[in-house]
Amino acid sequence: MDGTASKHSPATTLLAAAALALGALGASASAQAHAPAPCLTQPSAVASCPEDSAQPSCPKPQPAHEPCYHLQRAPARPPEQHVDWLNPTTWPVLPVPYIAVGPNSGTTIGVIPTMLHTNAQSQITRIIAPDITHNPYFGLGVDARIFEYPSLNTQWSVVAGMQQRVQSYIDALWQTGLLRESRWTTTLEADYDRSGTPRFYGFGNNSLRINQTNYTKQQLFVRAKIGYNFNRAWQLAYTFEARKVKVSAGTLRGIPSITQRFADLLGLGTTHELLNRISLIYDTRNNIVIPTSGMDVVVYGGVASRNVSIDDSLFTEAGADGRFYWSPTPTLTVATHFDLRYEPTAHHVPFWGLSSLGGDASAIGGSQPLRGYGTARFYDRNAFVANIELRQTVLSLNTLSTHILIQVTPFFDTGRVFHNYSTSPFTHLHNVFGIGFRGIAPPSVVGYVDVGDGSEGIAVFTGINYPF
Repeated sequence: MDGTASKHSPATTLLAAAALALGALGASASAQAHAPAPCLTQPSAVASCPEDSAQPSCPKPQPAHEPCYHLQRAPARPPEQHVDWLNPTTWPVLPVPYIAVGPNSGTTIGVIPTMLHTNAQSQITRIIAPDITHNPYFGLGVDARIFEYPSLNTQWSVVAGMQQRVQSYIDALWQTGLLRESRWTTTLEADYDRSGTPRFYGFGNNSLRINQTNYTKQQLFVRAKIGYNFNRAWQLAYTFEARKVKVSAGTLRGIPSITQRFADLLGLGTTHELLNRISLIYDTRNNIVIPTSGMDVVVYGGVASRNVSIDDSLFTEAGADGRFYWSPTPTLTVATHFDLRYEPTAHHVPFWGLSSLGGDASAIGGSQPLRGYGTARFYDRNAFVANIELRQTVLSLNTLSTHILIQVTPFFDTGRVFHNYSTSPFTHLHNVFGIGFRGIAPPSVVGYVDVGDGSEGIAVFTGINYPF
């Protein structure tokens, strides 16, 4: 989650990590727009499943340190449970404390009354999670969320919320064919979002912090992604996005508005964008939420235009993204990631349509993680990033009617943006060293606190899912 520079003591960070771990189930309903996907096991996966499993997708048993966490295809109704008000694990509603921190949005606190529906194996099949929060910039806020897992192959979610000032959103997501057992995998999404936290510092790898500005970004988009599965590993996917973005004056006190310092910037006002992208995907991860082995490599190209005419193009894009996972010991996973994106042609591109670095999450064709800086800290036509994490499990416990893992994760991020194709992507890099604390509730929840130290100081992020 993105957010104003904030500094936390190691003790505060450790307490936040513990809260994420103990509340990992409720944390799955944090401010992320979507819920994580269920397990996807590839033919080459080294996952293990119970010997009496009836799931046709289960591979033969493999070494125990390569786990694959599965939801059941036909969840059984768990037996009725007596409510003991002295035992929180029996409560029908679990009040989970919520603390979200980011270098752009500041610190948001609140409570999430979380209702979990599980099957006979104590695996989550539905999450209902409203909340009430407070942010120093935007005041009180309320959110409502439902995440549904009807099967291994299909999931859907609807999330919505608003705050006293500026911010509001609603997002609906539906996915099917996640196991790639059939020929087609489909994702449909519709989203409205109005955010007052974004920053802009100017263009280039050396844009100065002193030029920081704030703006309000309001966008409406629909997205459809259809993938043809040659087999469980290889997929050819087509993505279509229609987006309307309005950039207006910032509202944060003490930070200049983008309309004052960059009054002639391309992208101010309203812009329409239609994106068509083709991707070739090779995915052998043993789990798409909590991978411990395999890889996910995407090579893609696309064109964005202002309307249905390709001749009225904004930019073309070409890039590659790779994620690799290896577990040398039962409790350690080495996770690495790289992303290289070019815009070969550009015609009056709005600034938000350029390549960018900064923040705590990786999105194909979007901003890439550099966890010492806020989301999209650096903008230019082209960008490169590389990341490595050592995901070390230090504690395993049973609590809140489920199994929880605690991880301590040293990490290193490096990357840059650049304008010319002749520029080497491997020089003048921004480096970030940091440590993460993760609470994991298999099969579908990862809560985190990541603390990164870059050239502009320490940045703290909290939220859901691994960054890559």
